[in-house]
Amino acid sequence: MISYAPLWETMKKCGASTYTLQVKGGVSSSTIRRLKANESVSTNTLDALCKILHCSLEDIVVYLPDKAQ
Repeated sequence: MISYAPLWETMKKCGASTYTLQVKGGVSSSTIRRLKANESVSTNTLDALCKILHCSLEDIVVYLPDKAQ
């Protein structure tokens, strides 16, 4: 499973809000909803988040293996 938990921590450290993502990066409200639900987003979105927050991909997303494996 992909988790965006690191994104929310990175945003907190940067003092960014979801409004910041929408205004500075053009991230839509539906994409923010998808991020909050740990649903898939495009690599273009991940690229935009890295640019907005001046961070790397590891600061935004983490892979959590399924417990059934």
